[in-house]
Amino acid sequence: MTPASKPAPNGPLPVATELANAARDFRLRMADIDRETKTALDMTRDRYNGTVHASAAAAARAHRDKAAVKTYTTHLAPHADALLDAARRALDELPPARHLAGWRAVLDGLAASANEIRRALDRPAAPGSPAEREQHSALWPYLAAWADHSAIASNLADQSDGQHHKAPLTEEEQRMWTERAQAAQRRGELELSESWYAADGQPITLAHLIEDDDSTLVALRGDPDAPGCQVIGHYAHEYEAGKVLPAPVPPGVLRADVSGFSRPEPAPEISLQELTRDVVEAQHAGDASNALLSATQRGYDAGPMVRLQELLETSGQFASALETVQGRQIAARFSGLGRQIEFLTREVEEAAEDLGATVAVLPPHRTPVLHIRPRPAVDTTPPTPPPRASTPARHR
Repeated sequence: MTPASKPAPNGPLPVATELANAARDFRLRMADIDRETKTALDMTRDRYNGTVHASAAAAARAHRDKAAVKTYTTHLAPHADALLDAARRALDELPPARHLAGWRAVLDGLAASANEIRRALDRPAAPGSPAEREQHSALWPYLAAWADHSAIASNLADQSDGQHHKAPLTEEEQRMWTERAQAAQRRGELELSESWYAADGQPITLAHLIEDDDSTLVALRGDPDAPGCQVIGHYAHEYEAGKVLPAPVPPGVLRADVSGFSRPEPAPEISLQELTRDVVEAQHAGDASNALLSATQRGYDAGPMVRLQELLETSGQFASALETVQGRQIAARFSGLGRQIEFLTREVEEAAEDLGATVAVLPPHRTPVLHIRPRPAVDTTPPTPPPRASTPARHR
């Protein structure tokens, strides 16, 4: 990789859109690499997610790391520093908002990642050597950081071209349209269709305001279910709205330390379908009990019922993190459902233990039924089929 990823001092600065497109192209290619790697790793695991072909898994990751380095050097390295510069300039021009400090930290992290990649590849290891594989493996977290978070830099670079809300309503028009939207919402005739955040940190929501079988597309600023929400425009269609409304910025994440490109190894897991089959095939009460206890098992290799509770708890955290009226209400519902699943899990666990304590087997009269018919002997002539009637039979 050449260290010259900045434009020449006297050369023209790259267009912001060109820089954003370079990062977007890198992310798309990284997504393809990640998808191919996951498919290859799936082939190295058994049905419980345990790795059974360690050498093949290591080879898949080595191929991923090498492909990611090549993608970065080819498509993003020549533009990385210029993209970050454009993003920082745009960030300095934005109005104060809660997310700007986090965005600045992301840009600093991307710059540090770019420096680490440059430092390593300016001293490349011998091609095909174990040292090169180790070098590429060490670079994967920095490449994944760019794949995960360069959308923020791309968006800021695009913002530098400027897109602002044009032709705002007068105060009287805004008050009138807001009252109409509130009345429609009380009637259940304000249909929300799309939502995003603007660069100033305010949510923008498109909605269809229905009055007397007539629908008007309006844009709302703020939480539609909270006091203070206002209509900031009405439009003939979504395309017109998109041309004049504030551009969307990248949405946030539920947990700041989660990476879509660096997921942890999946824990061993048995599906409910397989546990149900275990009960069907069981003959001893203890076997059926063990299947149920597997469903309620906790810890690293937790069972499906415990995983369901984790899903509900995480979904509640997500709903709460939306910071909307409806989000908080739905989070409370998920919290209640989680408590019900916890109670149900304990009940299933106790019932499973009681089942196992019966020390019983299925009675022998529950005889299996063969689903195949014995073949006729080789020297046996098959029976002659009855003649087919040429005319329909008459019934008296």
